[in-house]
Amino acid sequence: MHFAVLAGDGIGPEIVAQALKVFTAVAKKYRLNIGYTEALVGGAAYDKYGTPLPKETLELCERCDAILFGAVGGPKWENLSAELQPERGSLLPLRKFFALYANLRPIKLYPSLTASSPLKDSIVNSGVDFVFFRELTGGLYFSLPKQIADDRKSAVDTLRYSVKEIEAIAEFAFEAARARRRILTSIDKANVLMTGVIWRETVTALHEKKYSDVNLSHMYVDNASMQIIKYPAQFDVILIENTFGDILSDEAAALSGSLGLTPSASLNKKKFGLYEPIGGSAPDIAGQMIANPISQILSLALMLRYSFNLPEAAKNIETAVERALASGVRTKDIYTGSQGEILVNTAKMGSTIADNL
Repeated sequence: MHFAVLAGDGIGPEIVAQALKVFTAVAKKYRLNIGYTEALVGGAAYDKYGTPLPKETLELCERCDAILFGAVGGPKWENLSAELQPERGSLLPLRKFFALYANLRPIKLYPSLTASSPLKDSIVNSGVDFVFFRELTGGLYFSLPKQIADDRKSAVDTLRYSVKEIEAIAEFAFEAARARRRILTSIDKANVLMTGVIWRETVTALHEKKYSDVNLSHMYVDNASMQIIKYPAQFDVILIENTFGDILSDEAAALSGSLGLTPSASLNKKKFGLYEPIGGSAPDIAGQMIANPISQILSLALMLRYSFNLPEAAKNIETAVERALASGVRTKDIYTGSQGEILVNTAKMGSTIADNL
């Protein structure tokens, strides 16, 4: 078994190094026969090869069972043509090439970090622990036609979904709900969008046919954006289409106290996955070793759970993260100056979590 390591740009290399530190510790503990190979991607790859996704990198990923991805992009490359920009030219093509249709984003507020959450204690004390299942390869981001008029006075993006696409992500979400609290909220805009009507009909039919043991509810996306803030404890598994999922999962990530705490997994039907933090390359703090590596470390845990079927090792990493935070160790993004907190840099946070294994 083998995985590709694509650290990328900005803080990517800094936080990926900490995830690999934790991987070395967990591999030793469980005697895992898993190797990895590093390769360039994004702006770093463009600087060397003239493309954000070199042939060598893609071929490496094809030979592997998963991809541990850091982050790509930054001001240095934002004036390149669209196909050469790091995110559009590497991350999106990787998602499409490997048919990574299911995006998982767990949202969790650790008890020791309630002071870091922007919400009142009276709201978060009820609990914040849910997961988004976002359809990732269809909808507004990928449907055609997609174009800007020659006179640049108008533009067109197309929103299209098929029953097959909806069923694929819905089945994944229903199965996950069965393994959690058996609560699934499907989010759409069926009162305005025709794709929302098909989405709701398809999810309802699948529920009646195969998953009647799961408590299904439907919610319009505008209401959902409010409910996530007003009463997050009501959610367990959220099923959502591509664009809405992109927006709401970023909103929800703030509940945990920092984007630096939120991992993600993008999977295909064979459980090949790309695992990455959702915070981006953060070029403004790159090179300062102050970035929070927990999102990258938790992405590693997701990789072990879903692509390598090692739930015990994954849980061990997640517990080690929780212990580190409970001990008061904090990177700058979650440091409040409260009594008992210890401000550490990126490397120290990674070492603390590795030691806690």
